Amino acid sequence: MGTKGWLTNTCVTLATVIALMVCDMPALAHHAFSAEFDAKKPVHLEGSVTKVELINPHAWIHIDVRGPDGKVSPWMIEAGSPNVLLRRGLTKNTVMPGTRVVVDGYQAKDGSLRANGRDITLPDGRKLFLGSSGTGAPYDDSLTNVAPFGACAMLALWLVWNKLTAEKVVAGGAGWA
Repeated sequence: MGTKGWLTNTCVTLATVIALMVCDMPALAHHAFSAEFDAKKPVHLEGSVTKVELINPHAWIHIDVRGPDGKVSPWMIEAGSPNVLLRRGLTKNTVMPGTRVVVDGYQAKDGSLRANGRDITLPDGRKLFLGSSGTGAPYDDSLTNVAPFGACAMLALWLVWNKLTAEKVVAGGAGWA
């Protein structure tokens, strides 16, 4: 293959790899966990689902929680994006209104009845992670939701790099000109 063909193929490959990497990166959090929620205010809520909103950028699960005094308080639980929740097995049918759930998370800094959900335990005992990755929330594993394309893109970049350096060595070059 001539130099021009090789250069064109390399440029196309690099552009594809870069596009895959950029498209695959989760959007940097549009807000940090610590901007709205307090890691020092963990909550353990047991109640009945009243509404589920699978909307972007965050899903919301509304639950009625009965306090020790018998008074019912409506809580809003912020969760990850609908797409992430769907991949984890949480759908509108999983948590239909009336479903009894247990939610562990962190209360809003302003003391309102809002929380960032970490886990939800369903009536059948399944425990699903509700949080968004990369927000800085406690127990956040930012690699939890890394899509396979990121790894593929990195592998492709590594292969292209090795091909470039190997061809430079074979051609007798001592490095990049």
